[in-house]
Amino acid sequence: MAKNDYLVEQLKSELSNHINEITVACDEVTIECSASNLKATMLELRDLEAFRFDQLIDLCAVDYLLYGDYDWETEIATERGFSRGVERQEVRAYTLDKPRFAVVYHLLSTQKNHRLRVKVFVDESHLIVPSVHHLWKGANWFEREAYDLFGILFEGHPDLRRILTDYGFIGHPFRKDFPLSGHVEMRYDAKLEKVIYDPVDIEPRVLVPKVIREDNRYIGDKRVEK
Repeated sequence: MAKNDYLVEQLKSELSNHINEITVACDEVTIECSASNLKATMLELRDLEAFRFDQLIDLCAVDYLLYGDYDWETEIATERGFSRGVERQEVRAYTLDKPRFAVVYHLLSTQKNHRLRVKVFVDESHLIVPSVHHLWKGANWFEREAYDLFGILFEGHPDLRRILTDYGFIGHPFRKDFPLSGHVEMRYDAKLEKVIYDPVDIEPRVLVPKVIREDNRYIGDKRVEK
């Protein structure tokens, strides 16, 4: 039995009451559970002899807004590239019938040599999940980062505040609907002798990369040949 097969069997046997879904893709195992079952699931993943996930490698959030939408057809792309200035696509490539946001945990068992991904989807109207900092101390700053960049709250966190953006920052910059130019810009005012914030004056725009095609007009120097 392969290592991942054994892990999947143990997950089905020990955590069937907590897990909503188990998937295996690219030789990686992912389980999905609800926020209400997260603490119990994580505790058993850490402590049960069958798992012993003693390390939290990473914790991040995902915004699935517009998941499956894309602007340009690229399936016919070749090693030389593709033309993007033709027609915009109106068909969704993928569909996701789940909430917009998810919190993802990457676990490692140094004893069993197993890796596991745990995913919890949270509805946009209730972006609250239990903190796991009491199980893995490294979750402290990971959860602060997810709160700062995505606006997800971690119930029971001892010091949930922004960690990457400035004091008084408005919004969560890793959300898909957050403008690339931001909402405010910062500058130093010499007269006031302090840093001030103004509304950003950059107008949003869509950039399409330049496509270089083979064209005999640009092969060699025609003027020299003539």
